[in-house]
Order: sequence, then C-alpha cells, then structure tokens
Amino acid sequence: MLSNSMLLASSLYSPSPPCALFASHNLSSSFKPFSKQNAAFLHRNPFLPRHFTLGSKTPLPSVCFFNARDKSDTNFQDKESGLGWPILRRWEVPWEWQTVSLTSLACGLGFVLTGLTEAIALPYLGIEPDKLSLDDKAEILLFDQGITTAVVLGIIYSVANSFQPLPEDFFKYDFRGPFNLQKGWLLWAGVGLGGAIIAISLTGVAVSFFSGEAPQRETDALVRLLPLIGSSNLSTACLVGITGVLAPLLEETIFRGFFMTSLTKWVPTPVAVVLSAAVFALAHLTPGEFPQLFVLGAALGFSYAQTRNLLTPITIHSFWNSGVILLLTFLQLQGYDIRELLQST
Repeated sequence: MLSNSMLLASSLYSPSPPCALFASHNLSSSFKPFSKQNAAFLHRNPFLPRHFTLGSKTPLPSVCFFNARDKSDTNFQDKESGLGWPILRRWEVPWEWQTVSLTSLACGLGFVLTGLTEAIALPYLGIEPDKLSLDDKAEILLFDQGITTAVVLGIIYSVANSFQPLPEDFFKYDFRGPFNLQKGWLLWAGVGLGGAIIAISLTGVAVSFFSGEAPQRETDALVRLLPLIGSSNLSTACLVGITGVLAPLLEETIFRGFFMTSLTKWVPTPVAVVLSAAVFALAHLTPGEFPQLFVLGAALGFSYAQTRNLLTPITIHSFWNSGVILLLTFLQLQGYDIRELLQST
C-alpha cells in the first residue's frame, strides 16, 4: 500500500493530482456545524470517518481516490497486492541477444581453457597426476573447480557490471525470509527438491520402460569420481565441496541467473525455464542422462522463478549433488558395489 507521504508527494508533483487530501485542514472556517451545507458535504463524501465532526479541530486523514500508478502496470500490481503468479513474470533484461550469445560463448571458452591451462601447467610444477594419491587427486580437483568457478563467474559479473544499475532481482543471493510462503528460498528449495526427486524417479522408470534397458553411464562424471568416493574423509570432503558448493554456485548462476533470465526478454518465463533446462542437460555431455537432467533443470528453473533468489536453486542443486555423494559413500563403506548400483538404477 502507498504511504501517506507517497500520496502527498504524488499530488504535489502531478499536474492532475489523483488524491483528494484533507490532512491537517480545519473545516470550521468553511462549514458551520449541523448546517445543511454540512449535511450535503457528508452525503457527497461517505468515506469520511464517522467520528469526525465538522467544525472541530480534528485533522482529516489523507484519502486517495486513485492509485498513483497506472493500474495496467502488472509489476506494480503484483508487488502491491501480492497476487499473481511469480513464475509467470519476466525479468527486466537490460542487454540484447548479442550480449547473451557472446557471454555464453565466453563462459564456455573460459571453462575449457581453464581446464587445459591447468593440465598443461601441472607437469611444469613437478606434479605427475598418475603418481598422485587419491587424496592428492581430490585436492587438485577441488582446486581446479575453484579456479574454474572464479574465472567463469568473473566473466558473468564483468559483463553484468557494465549494465549497472541492474534490477534488484538479478543475481540475488538473499538469506532473509527463508520460510516466507511466497518467496522463502529454503521453503521453496524443499518443495523443488521433493518435486525433483519424484519427477526424476518417474522419468527414470519411463525411460527404462520405453527403451527396455538402462542408459550407459560409462562417461558420466559421477562414474569417473567413483575411485575417490569413500576412499578417505579428506576425499569425501573435497567431493562435497566440489559437487555441493562450487558446482551449484557456478551452474545456477550461469544457467538460471544469467541464461534463463535473459531468455525472458523474448519468450515467456515458463518457456525460458524449459529452454534453459535443455541447455543445462546438454552441457553435461551425458546423452544417456538427458531426460533426468532436463527434469532436474526444470525444477531448478521453476523454483528460481518463484523466489527470484538464486539461493533456492543453489540449495536444491547442492542437496541433490552432495546427497548422492554421501549416499554412495555410505553404501561403499557398507561393502556394496556402487558401480553396479549406478548402472542398475
């Protein structure tokens, strides 16, 4: 709701003031108590408080006949009334498609070139990957992910900084109100995670039913990490740092914080969620896992559209990744063949 001071300001600076203001006005100079003029005035103005007596020294409150903003302004209505569907609202994107394309290309090149640079630099630093222990390999992977995250996020924020000031719902990491019914980041992270688990499970069943066989996972990044899972507490901690902290921060900032929001300039938000989920799934380079990754990306996108807070998809992504690592670690310690389990599920 507009405050009295805002209504007063709008009346002072508008050529046709929308509000009828009676604040601090002594009407005794214009009206006599209990006269016909008073009765006519009250009849024409039924909004006046009943306890107000014409001719007294009591100031009248401010009364507004119209909103100071155009009622057709959807964003204004949503913010003021709290109604509407947040997942249908678009972002006010300040850049054009050229910026989206070049920034996406720069992020991809930054990711690839960082990995290549580190691979070339290791021999010059006297590090032979084949002779490293599992703990050393886990530490190098954590360092590699940290450098990659810093480089790619640096590209994103350098581009965004050239468009300052950005709308307040861009690249927002807000810890306030975690359980707010409409925009609580932790509440909606729980909703999104539960929905993602159910949807991904059903998708896996459907894929197995129609294809008749489980997808091959030999190129899955998770399979390549299997030697480190459960090997030591240090390796587990490094894997959780990679998959539960750095990867969610990097991927959600790119795919949801930048790419998905940028698409809403040209397509409705639900369409942007679907398109970004498809790109998210393709970027993992695991064709056999595309359906499940697509469903996960859609859950991440809709949860972000609901709260406009990147902490929501980051939390879902983090719990999903780290939960898988911790579950596999537990099963490994219990003597299960987790490679076989992954292939069968």
